[in-house]
Amino acid sequence: MKATQSQYDIIVIGAGPAGAVVSALLNQRGYRVLVLEKTYFPRFSIGESLLPQSMRFLEQANMLDAVHAAGFQFKNGAAFSCAERYESFDFNEKFTEGWGTTYQVQRDKFDKILADTAEQQGVEICYGQTVTAFEYHQKTAYVTVADEDGDVYKLRSQFVLDASGYGRVLPRLLGLDKPSNFPSRTSLFTHIEDRIQDENYDRNKILITVHPQFQDVWYWLIPFSNGRSSVGVVATQEFIQQLDGETDDKLKQLINESGWMATLLQQANFDTRVGELTGYACDVSQLYGDGYALLGNAGEFLDPVFSSGVTIALKSSSLAASVLDKQLQGEEVDWHNAFVLPLQQGIHTFKEFVEAWYDGRLQDVIFTRNKNAPIKRMISSILAGYAWDTHNPYVKDVKRLSSLAELCRNR
Repeated sequence: MKATQSQYDIIVIGAGPAGAVVSALLNQRGYRVLVLEKTYFPRFSIGESLLPQSMRFLEQANMLDAVHAAGFQFKNGAAFSCAERYESFDFNEKFTEGWGTTYQVQRDKFDKILADTAEQQGVEICYGQTVTAFEYHQKTAYVTVADEDGDVYKLRSQFVLDASGYGRVLPRLLGLDKPSNFPSRTSLFTHIEDRIQDENYDRNKILITVHPQFQDVWYWLIPFSNGRSSVGVVATQEFIQQLDGETDDKLKQLINESGWMATLLQQANFDTRVGELTGYACDVSQLYGDGYALLGNAGEFLDPVFSSGVTIALKSSSLAASVLDKQLQGEEVDWHNAFVLPLQQGIHTFKEFVEAWYDGRLQDVIFTRNKNAPIKRMISSILAGYAWDTHNPYVKDVKRLSSLAELCRNR
């Protein structure tokens, strides 16, 4: 399905959450927006446990009613386990004001709902279209597109937003990719019929489990509302490679070593192909340039441990829509100060928490027995996605986390 026109105000690459939300926000402001999507929806994706902060951005895009009506699994927090240790965070008990609940979603259904809602609001979305080139001159962006039949055509716009996620269209075309500072890790994942009977298990929370012997190997268990769950494990590539068998054998072996999670899933039916993703951490040399900006995973992706991907993507969409609106209205804008720095404030917070998770500092904080209630609310806020609230001492100065971890260890 080709575009109905040859020229638009804004072209968005990718119809995932970032693309759907930014296109809806710009459509609200009266712009002609075209979204180009390579695949067809619904399509599988991981990143199924939303954070409460993301609800604000869905609300801005007038998409909450559709999400509420979808029947997704209610989520009010996160639980952590390692051997005999267990701790949970209720996101309603947090330092920062705002949403304290959200959903755990099957991304094929969730992403389609957002894209369909954007279309209903007036956004044009064309599926089966692959962007093969980008140029910008004389204040006009030129996008070359190939359709499913191999036909190639060109479109024009005032600006292009890349929300292509792992596809990373503009970083590849413009040579913007650079190595991530994060070590290469591998994730094995699948969907299962979980058949969980344990009354102590809380389906309203994502369960993050640490391997009893290896603190940098961890699992997720994300329950859905239909008796199924997303389950996965993250470890270094070398750790995964030394295991015997195919990917499904490796995943099952690691789950059997997980402790309580293995008990929870002892009756589970593994009825879906196991996926594998390696080296997913990514970075770019710049997040914007003449005629373009990068949103969400197209710019930088850290790690799935705190489910921050969708929240960062939607935050970038909200920021970009505001800056781009001013630019197209003729105002002088500074993308670095108005987009990059505000976005990186939260990314920097999440990055410190991810690093602290793998080196053990954050695990010491989470599993400490004698918690300080106000500090727990501050940590809960960040786990709930409020990584941009500089009133939170652990956002304002993320290095405080190291001092807190030392106190917890000494206790």
